[in-house]
Amino acid sequence: MKECLSLENYEKLELQGAKKVISATASQVAIETENKTVVVTGSNLEVTKLDLDNHVVWINGSINNLKFSLSGTKKPTLLKRIFK
Repeated sequence: MKECLSLENYEKLELQGAKKVISATASQVAIETENKTVVVTGSNLEVTKLDLDNHVVWINGSINNLKFSLSGTKKPTLLKRIFK
C-alpha cells in the first residue's frame, strides 16, 4: 500500500495509506499505517475526512509536530533472538 503525506501551511494534512485512526483529540491524532504509526500534535486538530476504503485521512488545525514510529508487528531477526 502506498503511503504519502502532504502538509499545507502547517494547517492541512492529508495522509494516504492509513489503516485506522487510533485516537483523535484536539491536541493529538494517532494514525496507523501499514508499517508505521504517525502521531500529529498541535492545537485545534480535527479529523475532517476519514475514508478508510481508500486509506486516506484529512486533518485540519494548527500542526506543530509529526512523529513517525515503526509498528511493533515485525519479529526480531534470528540473530537478534539467538544473541540476546
